[in-house]
Amino acid sequence: MKKGIHPRTYEAKIHCACGNEFSVESTKKNINVEICSNCHPFFTGKQKLVDTAGRVEKFYRKYGEAEKKQS
Repeated sequence: MKKGIHPRTYEAKIHCACGNEFSVESTKKNINVEICSNCHPFFTGKQKLVDTAGRVEKFYRKYGEAEKKQS
């Protein structure tokens, strides 16, 4: 390998919004994330339905009637 072309790496602290902290090697010293493997629905098996601006209700109004007509 050539010398002097690789970035310097540090022992980085990862801080999640859920409060979980862990260490990895990175080019940054501190990293803040919103979601990690400790709180992600795929890894925890718990799914949270986050409704943004009534999109779920809008979907049911638009496509919910079609399901009732077919039944």
